[in-house]
Amino acid sequence: MSIRAARARIIATAVALASLPALVGTPAAAHDSGVRLDFLGERELPNAMAFQGTTVGGLSAVSYDAKTGTYYLISDDRSQTGPARFYTAHIDFAHGALKGVELTGTHPWLRPDGTAFPPTSTATSTVAPDPEGIAVDPRDGSLAWTSEGERIVPSDGPALLGDPWIRRATTTGAYRGQLALPPQLHMDSQEFGPRKNQTLEGATFTPDGRRIVTAMEDPLYQDGDDPTPEHGALTRITVHDARTGLPLAQYAYPLEPLFATPPAGSTDTNGVSDLVALGHDRFLVLERASIFADNNWKARVYLVDLHGATDTLGRDSLTGTSTDPVQPVRKTLVTDLSDVPGLTRVDNVEGITLGPRLPDGRRTVVLVSDDNFAARQVTQFIAFAAHGI
Repeated sequence: MSIRAARARIIATAVALASLPALVGTPAAAHDSGVRLDFLGERELPNAMAFQGTTVGGLSAVSYDAKTGTYYLISDDRSQTGPARFYTAHIDFAHGALKGVELTGTHPWLRPDGTAFPPTSTATSTVAPDPEGIAVDPRDGSLAWTSEGERIVPSDGPALLGDPWIRRATTTGAYRGQLALPPQLHMDSQEFGPRKNQTLEGATFTPDGRRIVTAMEDPLYQDGDDPTPEHGALTRITVHDARTGLPLAQYAYPLEPLFATPPAGSTDTNGVSDLVALGHDRFLVLERASIFADNNWKARVYLVDLHGATDTLGRDSLTGTSTDPVQPVRKTLVTDLSDVPGLTRVDNVEGITLGPRLPDGRRTVVLVSDDNFAARQVTQFIAFAAHGI
């Protein structure tokens, strides 16, 4: 089906469904997830910290290599303060607490020709990546990383479009290939496909390394409006074959409403910021929301199960019908970071990963915040010990 025909079908479907009730999932807080997180501590890095010729900031995701004990952290710097890049780190757990975080290295992401990425430029139609997700392949230690792409559509003049991507790389950032995207995830100058800065936000490998799973931060245009204080929304989780790079399945994920009323004219919303696989079908998913003008952030962790959800791969829109409904994934609230005793501050928490097991068998869970390179925010590491995973 052509993009034009797909748009026409979506418009017709939306008109037909105008009188139908909105899709509403079971409230997340209505269930017991069976997973409990014990707070182990929090550490912060200095603001605008200099490290190996870079300014540390914008840490948007974290992933742990169990074979080497190395944590990988991706910066969302779009080659502005330095080249688009990632960091490695060591995190110290001792006596059941988070004791320290130490950066150990940094590498730029490289293009297929081996060069670093230049900044975005409308003058030269150059699109820098918007790095957001990172994941370690448990089989060989190589990396997968995502970019949100670009969508600049001026009222006059040509649009500057860059598709989101999922790329493979070595542990030094060298290019090793790119995965195929479902056609609905490509950028478009019309209001079809992803919104600017709301695309591939999180990435994870399943524990056996056979699947790469990514999450869109917020809905595609044709999937409905962003979350507001009055309603949530549906976004997409996509499963890829790690060997072939081809998409295998896709599922609707129900986002919570925005937790507070934003100022008039703001673009504040709620979205998926990262996820980590517990198995083939179970994940911890991090939702993050903000009232940016007030520097007010909320982050919640959910246990998500794909069993019984509708495979939406190939659907242009997640808007179901009475004869062809869309069943989203099941999600249950694990924790709201605002309610964690001893955690005095919640910033722009964007990354989540599983760390090593403690001597008592509990699995560590590590979260990281993106300070947006802003003096009023922090680069924050938060650690928990998990029961039930």
